[in-house]
Amino acid sequence: MRQAQEHPTDHPAAPDPGPAPLPPAPDPVEAVPAWWRIAVLGLQHVLAFYAGAVVMPLLVAEGLGLGPADTAALVNTALVACGIATLLQTVGLPGIGVRLPVVQGMSTAAVPSLVSVGAAAGGAEAGLPTVFGAVIAAGAVLFLVAPLFSRLVRFFPPLVTGTIVTIVGVTLMGVAARQVGGGDPGAAGFGTPVHLGLAAVTLGVILLLHRFARGFLASVAVLLGLVAGTLVAAFAGRADFSRIGDAGWLGLQAPLHHGAPRFDVMAVLAIVLVMVIIAVESIGQFFAVGEIAGRPVGERDITRALRADGAATVLAGLLNSFPATVYSQNVGLLRLTGVVSRWIVAASGVIMLVLGLVPKVGAVVAALPPAVLGGATLLLFSTITVVGVQILLKADLGDARNTVLVAASLGVGFLPTAYPEFAEHLPSRQLQALFESGIMLGTLTAVALNLFFHHLPSPVAARRTSRGQRLNCQEK
Repeated sequence: MRQAQEHPTDHPAAPDPGPAPLPPAPDPVEAVPAWWRIAVLGLQHVLAFYAGAVVMPLLVAEGLGLGPADTAALVNTALVACGIATLLQTVGLPGIGVRLPVVQGMSTAAVPSLVSVGAAAGGAEAGLPTVFGAVIAAGAVLFLVAPLFSRLVRFFPPLVTGTIVTIVGVTLMGVAARQVGGGDPGAAGFGTPVHLGLAAVTLGVILLLHRFARGFLASVAVLLGLVAGTLVAAFAGRADFSRIGDAGWLGLQAPLHHGAPRFDVMAVLAIVLVMVIIAVESIGQFFAVGEIAGRPVGERDITRALRADGAATVLAGLLNSFPATVYSQNVGLLRLTGVVSRWIVAASGVIMLVLGLVPKVGAVVAALPPAVLGGATLLLFSTITVVGVQILLKADLGDARNTVLVAASLGVGFLPTAYPEFAEHLPSRQLQALFESGIMLGTLTAVALNLFFHHLPSPVAARRTSRGQRLNCQEK
């Protein structure tokens, strides 16, 4: 019998698919480290932000002539308000919160207007119901108009956002320099070698850890630098821990402690203007955080972020506190450490709540000497400038118009930093508030010049277009 002839199969073999595709890289913003890493890195964010957060309520209390008890209460409630605002941004609610590693702290831009509103309403404790009423109303306004602000995103290309972030860093270097000198330029020992030495110790430890340490130790370099600087200050007799014993273990004012809020129209308008300034400044910071975290910020993100700012401001007014904003030193810390988990920053919000509810713990953090903080913030604020330059590299700086935009915005933004006295000679409180903020001046200049150079019709271009159309018609 003939054996059946073998035939090739009717279906050719399937091609080799090759190696299996790699799984997508995990999102660092959503990473959840071990609990102890979250706690330590969250504490580092709190230490970087703490001094600026408590200075703001102290300035308001001093401007209104409040007593020691009310002043201490304002500091505690400010920390609670910052913790809530940070949690709203990092964890969020439906439609609220940018869900990025954003630390919220008290906005010093609001101090002059808050003091003016409180003084006009009677000063001291009598003026606080009007102050908190204006804060509540202004927060509600920002919450409602957040979608309108988000439509401005198209006017914030890398050219503008890079310029704004660079201005923020350059402007805040003056704040860091003041802390390096001891915090108070009017003090007799300001800028002495002792203060400079404490700042140098802090900065030196941070730099050494970034050079020789790896992994977790490198990520907490700022925290370890602050600890080292404080220990040296304690041995040198330059750290004051006396207030720790005087502080209580628990303490927080009840909501609306000073009475029902009063809604004065002019007061509300004054704080609404402040909220507009804070919102415009914050937009640039949100873009910077998105750049660092590798998660671009869009129109919907800005809407959610500003809604969180508005909601947090309403809650702050109810809790006897003030508006919050994105804290720049923490933006620099994100860039310096490369750790961008929003859950770490959420942990810092929880720590803020604890500090506000337990004044004794807050007093320990408040004992950090200004010069020690200055050694850290000098690096953190300068890092923000580096982030701004990185964003600017995405823009076409070969275009002369873009170069002029960056240069003019930096120059105008630097004016209040060099000479704050310019604001004193302006006719209205609103203009004074504008010229007291180099960040706001530089931001408005960058946005306006971007509109002028790239969005408004150019007469020269229009003439060229018209001439070209006429030549085409003649040829036809």
